[in-house]
Amino acid sequence: QVQLVESGGGLVQAGGSLRLSCAASGRAFRIYPMPMGWFRQAAGKERDFVAAIRWSDGSTWYADSVKGRFTISRDNTKNTVYLQMNNLKPEDTASYYCAASFSDRNGLRRAHEYGYWGQGTQVTVSS
Repeated sequence: QVQLVESGGGLVQAGGSLRLSCAASGRAFRIYPMPMGWFRQAAGKERDFVAAIRWSDGSTWYADSVKGRFTISRDNTKNTVYLQMNNLKPEDTASYYCAASFSDRNGLRRAHEYGYWGQGTQVTVSS
């Protein structure tokens, strides 16, 4: 259906930057461009929305905690969505998951609104 593969996680010092990538593939994605989002889950915490982009028109939306620091973008030629993370803070430490939704609407920010998930990539921010 849809396969999502994240990459780009790692260890970074506070104030540093990372760029996460999520490569999408599969027949369903080719037929129905989907909103794609990034979620994160810290140890012992719930999975929280970070940012998303509507593939069809490029509109974006963000969690308040990352506005001004993170930027989500897409590359249509590569079927890849990126999350540029700047000015990283220790509280950004989490496993970051790429997700896709079949519902082509703006503003989706709840995990249950996304039906496809990647395996996650770990981001660790040291102080």
